[in-house]
Amino acid sequence: MDEYRNLTPAEIQRLEQNGCSCDNWVRVFVKDRFDPSYVSKSHFSGDIRLGVFEKEFHLAGGLRKHSGIHCAVIHHCRIGDNVVIENVQNYLANYDIGNDCFIQNIDVLLVDGKTTFGNGTAVNVLNETGGREVHITDKLSAHFAYIYSLYRHRPQLIARMKSIIDFYCEKHASDRGTVGDHCMIVNVGYIKNVRIGPYCKITGAMKLKNGSINSNEAAPVYIGRSVIAQDFIISSGSRVEGGSNIHRCFVGQACELDHHYTASDSLFFSNCQGENGEACALFAGPYTVTHHKSTLLIAGMFSFMNAGSGSNQSNHMYKLGPIHQGIVERGAKTTSNSYVLWPAKVGPFSLILGRHYQHADTSNLPFSYLIEKDNTTYLAPGVNLRSVGTIRDAKKWPERDKRKDPNRLDFINFNLLSPYTIQKVFAGVEILKNLQKTAGEMSEIYTYQSCIIRNSALKRGLRLYEIVIHKFLGNSLIKRLENTRFTSNAQIREQLKPDTPVGLGEWVDLSGLIAPKTEVENLLQDIEEGRITKLKDINTVFRSLHENYYTQEWTWAWDKIQRFYGVDRETITASQIIEMVEKWKSAVVSLDEMIYDDAKKEFSLSFKAGFGADGNIQDQAMDFEYVRGAFDKNPFVVATLKHIEDKKALGEELIHRISAIKEG
Repeated sequence: MDEYRNLTPAEIQRLEQNGCSCDNWVRVFVKDRFDPSYVSKSHFSGDIRLGVFEKEFHLAGGLRKHSGIHCAVIHHCRIGDNVVIENVQNYLANYDIGNDCFIQNIDVLLVDGKTTFGNGTAVNVLNETGGREVHITDKLSAHFAYIYSLYRHRPQLIARMKSIIDFYCEKHASDRGTVGDHCMIVNVGYIKNVRIGPYCKITGAMKLKNGSINSNEAAPVYIGRSVIAQDFIISSGSRVEGGSNIHRCFVGQACELDHHYTASDSLFFSNCQGENGEACALFAGPYTVTHHKSTLLIAGMFSFMNAGSGSNQSNHMYKLGPIHQGIVERGAKTTSNSYVLWPAKVGPFSLILGRHYQHADTSNLPFSYLIEKDNTTYLAPGVNLRSVGTIRDAKKWPERDKRKDPNRLDFINFNLLSPYTIQKVFAGVEILKNLQKTAGEMSEIYTYQSCIIRNSALKRGLRLYEIVIHKFLGNSLIKRLENTRFTSNAQIREQLKPDTPVGLGEWVDLSGLIAPKTEVENLLQDIEEGRITKLKDINTVFRSLHENYYTQEWTWAWDKIQRFYGVDRETITASQIIEMVEKWKSAVVSLDEMIYDDAKKEFSLSFKAGFGADGNIQDQAMDFEYVRGAFDKNPFVVATLKHIEDKKALGEELIHRISAIKEG
């Protein structure tokens, strides 16, 4: 560590000649190679530490600027090596400035008293009036926030979690702020009680107050022009720019808020995008995306969600105020001008079309369409399984993971099909069969949760649900038996035995993390009973659950295989497995063919309207092809056809590998 020393009389004289002043030069300490010629027209007070000024900054356009301090008032600060600080309109106070920072044309940068830098801020998520508030921290994960906001029926758990947060906040509280190494802060207005991580770039922001910007070298943070942020935490790799205004918000890793987006009392977790619109009391789980000026997301919980223009919700019924909330489970979409009156709960991977006022709970009818007709919600179960958009979404999410930070806060499971969704499919089959049994198979319509299900939609839903059950269970079975040569049924039975008993029963989606409910319950009990007392230990459990997903998935799938296909683990044979694989092949191929047909619709003549504006039909077709490409060459279409062939081959390979095994 470099030693600091007092200024020499010659250095003090040179500083004063350069227009500098100080309340007490004895309290200014510098490094040995300090050169006073690079400090001018500045005033110092309090305890000051100054580094060396030996390097130049190379700026855009070819300009070079030597490190130094010019035209600034600096109080009680520690300045690192090779820093530019100039044109500070007010003052810098109580900050440790890292090495190689560039700070120019700012109003004020100060810490006033002891602060937690946004940690511990209460965000009134899901309910504007409070009751589900999440106290944010630097290490907040979507999974922690999910439990903390929704498990209010366990007050001892919430009290313990709050004490864990309080401990973290107190541990990181300080009366001094930091600006990490290699930061750039240019043309910025008011910054108060903000901790700024290394490699952060802030240009043109208007006001930043009481927050943490958790930038680092691997995943820098960018704060852009006209941004206003108060009581906030912004995580690594995120961008907040374009006049966005956030108040009491947590912004997770690799999020983007832009084009005047406005948010209050909201949580945005990994890879969320918000542009133009507005959020209030929003729980935006991973990959919640909203791009439109007319879109308001309020008092709702979403994840892997794309909001259409004009999407809106209401969180009150005009009597007792904004006390209601909604949950839209993973993978749902809203179309343009959709509306939902909370309270409501929508099942995973559903599509919401039109305006819905019935407070329905469709959580056990996944992959559905909710369609408004004559102010009534019509439900089409399972139909989203055959949509090309659903499959495209599932493929794009992992490809669009922009997180660069090796220390990830959220543990995200991208799987379209999982024990979580398939358990809901099983529940959906039971619901639909019970409706048939109660109202009769010949009934034209069925009523469920104030929704109307047509007879044809119900039968189609049952077919689609059966197909996807075959697909998921077959996927798990084939994966379990791959890359192994078997000579007997006994060897197959041994291979099919789960590696762990963990995984049986219900599974939950903790806003991106899919895990057995039993293991989540164990975690909650450990917190309640004081066995886990630190945020990092809770996150370690989340990590472990994520890493053990596939091992535990097989435990669940194997149990369901035995029940669904009526096989026994002690007597199952190769021929029974072959029967299951054949059903799997048929399911996969039929589902892919539906998706293929759905994709083909986008290349039909009606979809070419607007192309070839001033020509004939031939020009229209050619213009469409030059812009959108030919159907048979479309990358997704090609991938779908290849998927059909690959899956057929995979099934045939397993059948061939075990077909010679004799019964017994």
